Amino acid sequence: MSEVDPVMLVDYGPLQALIGVWEGDQGMDVSPEPAAVEENPYNETIIFEAAGGVTNAETQTLAILRYHQVVKRKANDQVFHDQIGYWTWDKAGNTISFSLAIPRAVTVLAGGTWQEGSDTLSVKANADGADWGIAQSPFMLEKAKTTAFEMAVTVKGDSLHYKQTTFLSIYGREFPHTDENTLKRVG
Repeated sequence: MSEVDPVMLVDYGPLQALIGVWEGDQGMDVSPEPAAVEENPYNETIIFEAAGGVTNAETQTLAILRYHQVVKRKANDQVFHDQIGYWTWDKAGNTISFSLAIPRAVTVLAGGTWQEGSDTLSVKANADGADWGIAQSPFMLEKAKTTAFEMAVTVKGDSLHYKQTTFLSIYGREFPHTDENTLKRVG
C-alpha cells in the first residue's frame, strides 16, 4: 500500500497555479537614489513549494505555499535581492495573503480577496493598516520607511507576470519603488 502525501490533499485554490520553479530574465527594478532614479534590469528565480495546510484557532483552515525569490542584476550577475515568505489561501473566507521578509529588517503581510475564475492574485498592505501591515526596524522607519505595498501576480499556463510597488519615504521624498517581470515555469 502506498502512502498518500498530506501536502497533496490540500485544496490550494488559486495558489495551485504558482507551484513550481520559475525563471525570468525580463525584470526591471526602478529604485530611488539620493538625487536620481536607478533602473536595474534583472534575472530571477522564484521557487513556490506546496507546504500543506494549517488550522488557526480550530476554525480557520489555510493552504500554504512557501516561496524563495533570488534576484540578480544583469549587469554583474550579483544577487541584489533575496526574499522568503508564504502565500496562503483561506477558501472559506475567500482570502489570499502574501508575506515577505527581506534582509533589510522589513516584513510585509499583504492580503486581498480572490475573484472566482480569475488568473490574477492581488494583495495590498499599508504601514498604518489594521489588517494588512508592514513591520520594519527603527533604522528603516527613520531612513527608508515603507509606507505601503501592492502586488498583482497573473499566471496563465507556464507564464507568470508580476508587478509590485513598494511605496517608500526615502531621501526626503515619497517614491514608488517598482519591480516587474515575466517568468516561465521551468520545473
